[in-house]
Amino acid sequence: MSCLLKLWSQESRWMTHTTSPSSGAHGVAEAPPPDKYSSTGSDWLTNYRTQIDWGLGYIEGRYGSPCGVWDHETSNNWY
Repeated sequence: MSCLLKLWSQESRWMTHTTSPSSGAHGVAEAPPPDKYSSTGSDWLTNYRTQIDWGLGYIEGRYGSPCGVWDHETSNNWY
């Protein structure tokens, strides 16, 4: 959990409505484009739980674990 706390605190500050000006990534998990969240729920724009669920699935599928994604983030400055 500590890796996930660091990652999303840095990326979005756990805010549902945040958008990155450089990439257009949106929400808690910083999904680019943000409509990727829609695969998890129709309330993706405003529901932090939908965004978190999507983000956890993305992390597991791509990096294996929150610490795997945090290692990638600290090495490459993106995930």
